[in-house]
Amino acid sequence: MSTENNGVQWLESDARSEGQRLDNFLLGRLKGVPRSRIYRLIRKGEIRVNRKRCKPDQRLLPGDVVRVAPIRQRAPAEQAELSESLAQRLRESILYRDQSLLVLNKPPGIAVHGGSGVHLGLIEALRQLLPEEPFVELVHRLDRETSGCLLVALTPTSLKFLQDALRQRAVHKVYHALVQGEWDADIEEVRAPLQRDELAGGERFVRVNPQGKPALTRLRLLERYRDASLVEAMPVTGRMHQIRVHCQYAGHPILGDSKYLLREQNRFPRIRQLCLHAAAIRFEFPDPGSGGLSELQFDAPWPDRLQQTLAGLSREESGD
Repeated sequence: MSTENNGVQWLESDARSEGQRLDNFLLGRLKGVPRSRIYRLIRKGEIRVNRKRCKPDQRLLPGDVVRVAPIRQRAPAEQAELSESLAQRLRESILYRDQSLLVLNKPPGIAVHGGSGVHLGLIEALRQLLPEEPFVELVHRLDRETSGCLLVALTPTSLKFLQDALRQRAVHKVYHALVQGEWDADIEEVRAPLQRDELAGGERFVRVNPQGKPALTRLRLLERYRDASLVEAMPVTGRMHQIRVHCQYAGHPILGDSKYLLREQNRFPRIRQLCLHAAAIRFEFPDPGSGGLSELQFDAPWPDRLQQTLAGLSREESGD
């Protein structure tokens, strides 16, 4: 990194950053700068890659030069120490681990990255949990309140391979969502373009907009309850909050969704946590033994809170 006398920063991407999203790259380099501010700087053209305007999801290549206009950076908050209770919770959440890949059944309520108001995100916690691993990077994200299958790369090669597979739609994800209302079994997909927006306070949200990016979610009814339904959701594209917004657009917002389920429309106010779970993930991955590709699939058990919610709905259904 170099800094000019006028405060401009020049950040160069290296082999470790290959394939990394620009916003994640900047979060690691601009300590103390909130994600929302990074997005505003990119949108205004105050952050550029190779002197060209860019977008937050642009993937970096080795040798790319990121120019950052002068900004005032807050001193980064001291990172919290990993508690033994969280460490044990994460150990119990590991579904698979080898020398290049970790698959986690992410617990709900944990942000994947540290940031504004979050002193220890999941990735920072994993780095403390696995000090013997020199490289621990998220392959993709889950929202803070979403639980389930999450891929973590333990080598730069596996990170690039899996991120390429995600871009080529070769990673197949299955989610379970408990939604409000009786889902029509004839609704088998929602195809609606999505656009990100930002409120004045920096909170990000997504809405259906003809000018947005194409988005497709395939859906299947699994079970009906009294005024609620359990559906299987398979996102073909990978937009921010895609399943949450597509379910809302179909008239069935996900229960416990404080962002997209309006309070005046909520028929289950006692359910306060997002009922969305990444239940399974399937992809091909290099086999170190044969040198070819092997298909891997991982299934994540529902978290206790979702099991309890479904059990409560079943009791209501039966009149117990």
